[in-house]
Amino acid sequence: MTAATNVLASPRPAPSGPPPRVSTSRYSLTRTLKYAGLVFFLVVVLIPVYVLLVTSFKGTGDADPSRAWALPQLWTLDNWATAWTALSPAIMRSLAIVVPSSIISAFLGSLNGFVLARWSFRGADIVFTLILFGMFIPYQAVMIPLNQLVLDLGVPTGVPTLIMLHVVYGIPITTLIFRNYYTTVPHELIEAGRVDGAGMLRTYWSIVLPISVPSFVVVLIWQFTSAWNDFLFAVFFSSSQNGPVTVALNNLANGALLQNYGVSMAGALFASLPTLLVYIVLGKYFVGGLMSGSVKG
Repeated sequence: MTAATNVLASPRPAPSGPPPRVSTSRYSLTRTLKYAGLVFFLVVVLIPVYVLLVTSFKGTGDADPSRAWALPQLWTLDNWATAWTALSPAIMRSLAIVVPSSIISAFLGSLNGFVLARWSFRGADIVFTLILFGMFIPYQAVMIPLNQLVLDLGVPTGVPTLIMLHVVYGIPITTLIFRNYYTTVPHELIEAGRVDGAGMLRTYWSIVLPISVPSFVVVLIWQFTSAWNDFLFAVFFSSSQNGPVTVALNNLANGALLQNYGVSMAGALFASLPTLLVYIVLGKYFVGGLMSGSVKG
């Protein structure tokens, strides 16, 4: 028994010879196919950008659909100058709309999310469900009564009306994002504030708000993009004189009967540049903010 036990307990001898080779041909082929697929989809996505860019530098006679893929025969910046002259006032109005509407809706959504996540009351789930209904109602379904409501309230058309509408329609999605984020906040932080005598607003302002930066980044990017690209509200509640850049871009294209493609393409690039810059600068924070509220801990 002792001899058998010693045999079983003795370590196994290490295998002699060189370690077996792991074939890398299959791994290399898989990696090559993945990169090839990524490059293919990247080219597909960038094709419209290429057409927009090269057409914006073409003259009137050169910007023709038959030569959409060709480089300009004569590079010119006249289209960019014309587009900027036509769109710059509308771009300023768009900034006047999206900046306050994004900040206000983010702050209100943060308050709603905190109350619904950490300051429970009777019927909180019902209230949260009713708020979320606003995300699933198509804008087209409420456009006529909404127009009558704006007229009854006497809100001036243009920038003030669009700020109000984007704030109201941004509350459901901002509330959802903040509520999901605040459910991941350790309960001990809230209890510590209550032990120190902090009420709901004090707890929110001193404890919860300073750690809400990731969610604020997500919400501000989301609201900025949604409000900047909005066209339906802008058409109904503004005009070419007091509307955002989407209305001005539409008028720029239709006013020329789509004959001056270079100006239209330059205008489209001007209109998309702010949101592009926002995603380039804050894109990594956007993804990180989304993930911060996806795992409870």
